[in-house]
Amino acid sequence: MLFYKTILTLFIVFWFPANIFAGPLEEVRASGELLWGADAEGGAPFVFPDPEQPDRMIGFEVDLADALARKLGVTARMVQTDWRSLIPALQRGDFHMALNGIEWTEERSRSVDLSRPYYIYEQQLVVRKDEKRIRSFNDVGGRTVGTLDASVAQSLLEARRDVTLKIYEGQVEPYRDLELKRLDAVFMDWPIAAHYARPNPNLKFAGAPIGEGLYVIALLKGNEEFLQEINRSIENFYNDGTLKRIYEKWGLWNAKQVSLRDTDHTARKVFTAGADIGLGVYLPLLLKGAGMTVLISVLAMALAIVFGGAVTLTRLMGGPILKSMAVTYVEIMRGTPLLLQLYIIYYGLPNIGISLNAFAAAVLGLGLNYAAYESEIYRAGLESIARGQKDAALSLGMTRWMIYRRILIPQARRIVLPPVTNDFISLFKDSSLVSIIAIVELTKSYNMLAVSSMKFLELGLLTAALYLMMSLPLSIVSTRLEHHLQTT
Repeated sequence: MLFYKTILTLFIVFWFPANIFAGPLEEVRASGELLWGADAEGGAPFVFPDPEQPDRMIGFEVDLADALARKLGVTARMVQTDWRSLIPALQRGDFHMALNGIEWTEERSRSVDLSRPYYIYEQQLVVRKDEKRIRSFNDVGGRTVGTLDASVAQSLLEARRDVTLKIYEGQVEPYRDLELKRLDAVFMDWPIAAHYARPNPNLKFAGAPIGEGLYVIALLKGNEEFLQEINRSIENFYNDGTLKRIYEKWGLWNAKQVSLRDTDHTARKVFTAGADIGLGVYLPLLLKGAGMTVLISVLAMALAIVFGGAVTLTRLMGGPILKSMAVTYVEIMRGTPLLLQLYIIYYGLPNIGISLNAFAAAVLGLGLNYAAYESEIYRAGLESIARGQKDAALSLGMTRWMIYRRILIPQARRIVLPPVTNDFISLFKDSSLVSIIAIVELTKSYNMLAVSSMKFLELGLLTAALYLMMSLPLSIVSTRLEHHLQTT
């Protein structure tokens, strides 16, 4: 017993203080690694896979993280995290700092510590090369403009109120839609525009950059020593020319960066939302997103039911070629991700001359995907009916179509109703995937509001309640309809 007590005492004395109560700076130095959170999917020039060596990350923020790590005498290691989850992941302790084009805002400063700025950015409007009507940001009234989710550019566009706004999760897709004439302009951070739009011969900058803002590093609150070390390092990088060398390497150095050394982000209330506000202010926006979710889901499910039924009948009643086509369709749609199908429909089909708007692509993608599942449900329901009924009907001289219409389908409805309802409820939740093609439905609305307000928990619970309110009536109606069919 004395031996175990001694081991426990040594464990508490030597392990606990060094690991549990140590601050991030001590943890970094003890482990030899500086963990930094970023989203490589966000793209260049921040952090992205090297085209020549895809397992290696490159970008100006990769270079900055490596420089910070060298200053601390350790190595840097990126932790892949969805951009919208960077702050919650930092607060959860997944990494030591978040470094990924994080813009200084009042809301973020309440939740985490923000370093001194390492880059001064502006917003750049981009249009097609042949565009004559839009020459600056003042000319976007009445136009459709794309921008990045949860960005300052989005806030500036929303403040205008005369712009049709399309929100994207990635940086490449808006410029792609601009080339396809789905957008009139794209408005995003200057570093993004400089990397993606400036080299594109089909696009051009419209007017001078506007809306100055700051990129900062997010750190866990309450670790003053770590924050000061990061701030001193950034200041040293400016003084010794490290920042200038990094930005010149990526084509990002400009006159704005000259004032970087003297910029105090704590005094720059550039893009703030004022005082904290209650959840009631966000409810109308969430309800608008919920309305889009309902509309897309209902139309997609209607398409799935009709087309799924056609696939079922083709498989059961068609010839060998039609049966093979129906089976192939079902296997392809069930065997590939819905997300990939949406990408192909929206971004791939224009390559062969078929360009759909985002709403039509969302309904078509969801409808065709779920049609494959509905067809299998219908087929199982029809084949579960005793074969003797079909044989008896044939002996009476009924055609195959009459047998299905008068005998098999009425009985199969009772069998397939519960799984079809379950699919409808699943479709409500899967509709969140259409946000990748710039549809603002309920989950997208939640993401946008949560990232800007930092109210992840409160808005998450409110959004979950709205989803429950949409799906619960379906379950009730399904139960009553099922009972009605059983008694008739």
